[in-house]
Amino acid sequence: MNSQPSLKKIALAVSMAILATSNAALAQEQDDKVLDEVVTTGSRLQGSASAVIEERKNQAFVADILGAEQLSRTGDSDAASALRRVTGLTLVDGKFIYVRGLGERYSSARLNGAAIPSPDLTRNVLPLDIIPSSIIESLAVQKAYSPSMPAAFGGGSIDIRTKTVPAEFTAGIELGAGFDTSARDGNTYNRESSSIPQGLQDAIVLYRGDFSTGKIITKNNLVDSETATRSQQAIAINNQLLESLPRNFALQEESLDPAYNVKAHIGNSIDEEWLGGTLGFLLSASYDNSWDAADKRTAVIAQNIDENCATELNTLEDAAASCFNTVKDSTTTTQNERYNGVLNVGYKLGAHQVSYTNLYLADNEDESEVSLLQAPAGSTVYTIVSTGRANRSHEFNYEERVLKVSQFVGKHTFLDYAGLGADWQYTRSHASTDIPTNVEFKFRDDYQAGQLFSSSITGDDNRVLFSYTNMDDRVNSYGGNLSLPLTLGDFDLEFKAGYDFSDRARTYNTSSFAVNNETGSQIVINDGSQSPLTNGAYLTDAFIEGQRILVDFNEPTAPDADDYLAAQKVAAGYGMFDVFYKGTWRVSGGLRYEDFKQTSIGTSSLIFSQQDLDIYYDPTKIEAGSILADDLYPALSFTYIGGEDYQIRLGYGETIVRPDLREVVPVAYYDPLTDIRTFGRVGLQSSPIKNYDLRFERYFSNGDNYSIAAFYKDITAPIETVLRVGDEDYSATFINGESAEVYGMEFEWLHDLNYVASGFFTSGNITLSKSEAVIDEAFAGSLANATKPMTGHSEYVVNLQLNYDSENGEHSSSLVYNVFGERILAAGLVGSDDAYEQPFHSLDAVYTYYPNFNSTIKFKVKNILGEDQEVTQSEVIVRAKEVGTSFSVSYNYAF
Repeated sequence: MNSQPSLKKIALAVSMAILATSNAALAQEQDDKVLDEVVTTGSRLQGSASAVIEERKNQAFVADILGAEQLSRTGDSDAASALRRVTGLTLVDGKFIYVRGLGERYSSARLNGAAIPSPDLTRNVLPLDIIPSSIIESLAVQKAYSPSMPAAFGGGSIDIRTKTVPAEFTAGIELGAGFDTSARDGNTYNRESSSIPQGLQDAIVLYRGDFSTGKIITKNNLVDSETATRSQQAIAINNQLLESLPRNFALQEESLDPAYNVKAHIGNSIDEEWLGGTLGFLLSASYDNSWDAADKRTAVIAQNIDENCATELNTLEDAAASCFNTVKDSTTTTQNERYNGVLNVGYKLGAHQVSYTNLYLADNEDESEVSLLQAPAGSTVYTIVSTGRANRSHEFNYEERVLKVSQFVGKHTFLDYAGLGADWQYTRSHASTDIPTNVEFKFRDDYQAGQLFSSSITGDDNRVLFSYTNMDDRVNSYGGNLSLPLTLGDFDLEFKAGYDFSDRARTYNTSSFAVNNETGSQIVINDGSQSPLTNGAYLTDAFIEGQRILVDFNEPTAPDADDYLAAQKVAAGYGMFDVFYKGTWRVSGGLRYEDFKQTSIGTSSLIFSQQDLDIYYDPTKIEAGSILADDLYPALSFTYIGGEDYQIRLGYGETIVRPDLREVVPVAYYDPLTDIRTFGRVGLQSSPIKNYDLRFERYFSNGDNYSIAAFYKDITAPIETVLRVGDEDYSATFINGESAEVYGMEFEWLHDLNYVASGFFTSGNITLSKSEAVIDEAFAGSLANATKPMTGHSEYVVNLQLNYDSENGEHSSSLVYNVFGERILAAGLVGSDDAYEQPFHSLDAVYTYYPNFNSTIKFKVKNILGEDQEVTQSEVIVRAKEVGTSFSVSYNYAF
């Protein structure tokens, strides 16, 4: 974790800004000779949102559209935070969207209609925080299934539409800064970002993953010499392997830098004379750097706790009556660095246009965590107040996520052939995640009179763990659509047909090395004369060579696996119709055929023989980890159009939700949403869904609009997450339930308040719903509740906005409130309730000032209420994280 600016990584953005400034300065100099006065004007949300409202009205199936102006008004910096403003959507972990209370597995995301991969290690679903709002033109959330979209549809499908080539010259630059109240001070360290040392890679092959002294002696034919025994020689060789790893992880507490960002864009279109068309481009770049620090608590609740149990460990009485088996209190410090570049090139000739988009997004996160673990009721009891002991851990994790997309899109209208329309896309995309630094140090802290006295390493294995992870996810997506409009008397008809193909391949590899204390005795590494933050620097050459401290390859042995390979192929075709009768009645529907193939299999770095291959690539394992299915998925929608004023929609669709690539492989991983060690399960089934929707929409000439909707979903074999409780930690896995259902209502509005006060208007939405999942008794085992709400479901979601636009157009502001009802993170076991994430009341404020036609100044305050994240079990807080209140300001100049 380095606090120095990454100047090389913002070079593109800075160069872009300089180019934009120089070009626009010349244009401004020429314009100043003609224009003596610039009139400042502002647009309010009702007017700017008219285009997206009109698009929503024209949708055959229920959909919500969020435009660029709405994103700007709420001040959301990425697609994930913006989408929580849409009716029925909630944001989880700042990355994933839950639609109508259903978990992220029930939603999907596409980029300009194309399937794209995910850089998330644990999910197929794209983490939407990686998409910056600066490149978004609009977000379309379709909640009723249409045959033109993938059948893997549960709560909704999100299409992220990026900005396209401008009609005329545009350029701009934006600078921003901010700080968070929780990020004043934090722990930093000097990160050595690197991959596995070459010597260790060679040693894995040479010693077949066994770095023991016996294996080294045998493989190197070592014999005793006059200066050293063969055992001493083997230890020296092992020490050299250990010393090739980065080992200085000393932390220091310091003030954290404020957040800052820079964005720039330039674009133009020109008419070319050769063919008579229009050629245009749009180039944009941005860089963002921010720090955060937070206090966290993670606890494992004891079974059958007393209602008066203690949640703190301040006294001997607290320790004796504790609610927990274990309690881990942590301080985390996180640096996020994001940068992106986007190039759009487009050409339009008459009714034909083609475009090319090249997108590069990078999201790097560096986190350190200092934790103290106490076990008041574990199998080994220790607390500071009772035994003068606690276990300390220092963890370091640096993760690089990258998404690259190259996309060609074409749209054509053939006026000479009855207005036949055609559109197509071809997209190649690559997502990758590299974790070159993932290190955990484990210590034993001894206390006297409640004060830290010394830190040691115990005389056993795994005192330090070094892990290296790499994931590559590649998708080729291509598809096309044909549409033919016809008019027959009072009937206006459109027939549509298309195809959609995607090929996906994912590889996941992780390698771990354990540092073991082979002396069998506890060794003091800090006698109290230094800060415990420096403990991570004890593995010096002198310490290693003076003790029996050895490194080993920490790969599981056959048949267990910690790596996996996965592939997925979807081939689909559809046909649908859209019929208007006298502009009043509308019937739309069709069929989609989808051929789905997916396979996932665990593998290992310890494959050195045919026997190893036979174990990991056994045909029965491949078959068990494969899903082969083809089916038809129908959809039908009826709409009554009451002129320009209102519409009534009724829709039905049959869809499916399939297991994630990783969920069908028995490989363990830590889920970033829960920090729980999670295991895949071979044999998980897909979940067929029947979807019903009813919606009434009312529109007014002044821009006001209202809607009320009802929905019902009948789900067969829903995939649910269940907990396993160990002595000091949780683990989780997946099972298929017997059935599930979700039903509820949605309310949405945009209403002018001029009759109360000039310039004010309100917008918002409320979703109320219920869900129930039934787990078969044969699989329920020791679950606390075999019939329960679905994992991730919230009974209510509320979004409220109070907006203001001044009459002179110089000022606008919004007060934005969001809250969701409690939702199950994972099902609990007998003796403890399900784990519930508690409601988070988010109140944000955004104020924008337009001092002149070219400039925009924006102030944002997020989490005004200072809410923290909490998870409870049996009404006891088992997980808590400080969030803090953030403040930011930005200046935008458009040329």
